[in-house]
Amino acid sequence: MSKCHSELTQKEQEMLKIRRDSDTKAAELVKMERMLQQTKNLLDKKTESGSKSMGYQENMVEDLEEKVRSSRRYRRNSLHHTQMLESQMKTVKGELVGTLDHLQELRNVLRRSQQKAEERKAAMEKLAAGLR
Repeated sequence: MSKCHSELTQKEQEMLKIRRDSDTKAAELVKMERMLQQTKNLLDKKTESGSKSMGYQENMVEDLEEKVRSSRRYRRNSLHHTQMLESQMKTVKGELVGTLDHLQELRNVLRRSQQKAEERKAAMEKLAAGLR
């Protein structure tokens, strides 16, 4: 009986050992599952913040692309406007040259008219002096 008792005790000890090992492994498994969950949560948070930062970066890229497009439109419009102004300046310059030439002709006509008027006045004074 003592052999049987020691066998039971030995079997009980093995069972206790297995149970302890099982409890230890279960505790380790729970601990590892908790760590896995924490790691997943951290990864999710990082992915979320990464998504947010990617979204932010995408928005920044889109904003910059829009600014580039806007800048190109502005430059194109400015160039067109400058070309229009240059064309208008050439036209005005041509008109000013024509106006200046016309004014010089008018000045010459005016001088000749004044000269003829003075000649007539002198002739009239001569006639008036001759009639006296």
